[in-house]
Amino acid sequence: MQKKRVVIVDPIRKIFDNHEAFPMSIAYKNTKSSLSELPDHFHDWYEIVYVYRGTGTFFIDHTFYEMKQGDLFLIPGNTIHRATPDKESPVTSTAIYFSPSMIQAPQFGDDFSYLHSFEQAATSRNYKLETRLPQSQQVDHFLESIQYEFKHPSLGHRQAIILQLLQLLLYIQRNIEADADSNSLTVDTQVGPNWMREIILYIDQHFCADIGLQTLSKQASVTPAHFSRVFKQLIGMNISTYLITKRIIRAKQLLQESDASVSIIAGMCGFESLPHFHAMFKRVLGITPAAARKTFRSF
Repeated sequence: MQKKRVVIVDPIRKIFDNHEAFPMSIAYKNTKSSLSELPDHFHDWYEIVYVYRGTGTFFIDHTFYEMKQGDLFLIPGNTIHRATPDKESPVTSTAIYFSPSMIQAPQFGDDFSYLHSFEQAATSRNYKLETRLPQSQQVDHFLESIQYEFKHPSLGHRQAIILQLLQLLLYIQRNIEADADSNSLTVDTQVGPNWMREIILYIDQHFCADIGLQTLSKQASVTPAHFSRVFKQLIGMNISTYLITKRIIRAKQLLQESDASVSIIAGMCGFESLPHFHAMFKRVLGITPAAARKTFRSF
C-alpha cells in the first residue's frame, strides 16, 4: 500500500536565549492562565517544575497527570509536554531549565549521577513526584535561593546557582525519589476520556508505524472529526504534528546512540523517503540529521 506523505504545521520547539557560558534559566512563582501557557512543546534542556498552589493537568510524554500543591515534575530533554492550568484555580509554579552539560559530577569511584532522578523518570515513564511538608519546604528553600542569586548577581553568583541546583538534585534523589519508590506512587490516569488515554498509549508503542488519523480514529472507535477535535483540545497539537515530532525525537536519539546510517534511521522511524525525513528533521529541530550527528560526536 502506498504511503501518504504527512504535511504538518510547525511543532513548538522552545528555544532558550543563547547563554553559552551559563545555559540555565528560571521562571519563579509564575501563575499562568490557559491562554499564556505554551501548547504542546519540547526542548533540549532539562526541566524541573514545582507546584506551590492551584490545580491543572500536565501531559508529559504519553501520560496525563493532575497538578496540585507539592507536586514536583522532572522532565528530561526532548520530552513532549504541556501544562494546562485550571481556569478557576490556575497553578502557581516555579520552573528551572538547564542544559545537562552543566551538571557534571566528579568521579570518586562510584556511579553517582546528579541526573539520576531524570534518568529514572525516563526509564519508569513516570515524571511526577509528590512531596511531603518538610520536603516541600526544603525544595522551596533551594528554589528561593536560586532565584535570589539570579536577581541579585554578585561575585560568584553563577557558581552559587549551580551549587544550589546540585544540592536540589541531590536532595530530590535522596529524599523525594526514595520516598516515591517506597510508597509505589500511582500515576494519575483520570484526565480525558478513556479512549483517548488508551490511544495515546497505542501511539506511544506504534508511532513509527504507518498510522494516521483514519487508523487511529478507527482504533479508538470514534469518528475522525471527533478524534481530531478531542486530541487537539487535550494535547495541543494535531495528530500529524504529534506523530512527526515523536518520530523526529526518536530519530535524534538513534543518531546519537547508534552508528546506523541516516537512511536506515529514517526508515526505522517511519519516513517513506530520505528527502522527506531531511525536510521534517530540519523543520522540527532546525538542523540537518548529518549536522546533528556531528554535534553529538563533538562532545
